[in-house]
Amino acid sequence: MRKYGKIAKLAVELLVSNKVNNPTEAWSIAAEEIFPNSSSSRTKGCPKSSFLGICEDGYIINVEKGKYTRSKKNKEYALKAISLLNSNPLLTEKELWDLVIGTLNKQHNGQMDVVKTLWDKNYIDKNNIPTLK
Repeated sequence: MRKYGKIAKLAVELLVSNKVNNPTEAWSIAAEEIFPNSSSSRTKGCPKSSFLGICEDGYIINVEKGKYTRSKKNKEYALKAISLLNSNPLLTEKELWDLVIGTLNKQHNGQMDVVKTLWDKNYIDKNNIPTLK
């Protein structure tokens, strides 16, 4: 688990323990803990938007659906990755990204770290998996 996965894990733990009731706030608190000396790392949009997109549609256990992000692409990447993991939970972050992004030549920016960590920690509601589009 890399740093953005650690942020996602900690954010869910904050939400589930009711220490925080908003995914955006939970991400900010967790990011501050993991990156105390780097504001650019704390505010990096791609992993944060992926996390918030997963929360938005209610795919995190015990986190209510809501409007948490304006990002469409990062949310889409995350939801597609969850669907892929449902078919093959052993996919690596690189394999996930390659399947999610297809022929585009883009590097992932922490999105798959977030998804893979949440999946591996069983924070994704596996009875409520999005279908591939």
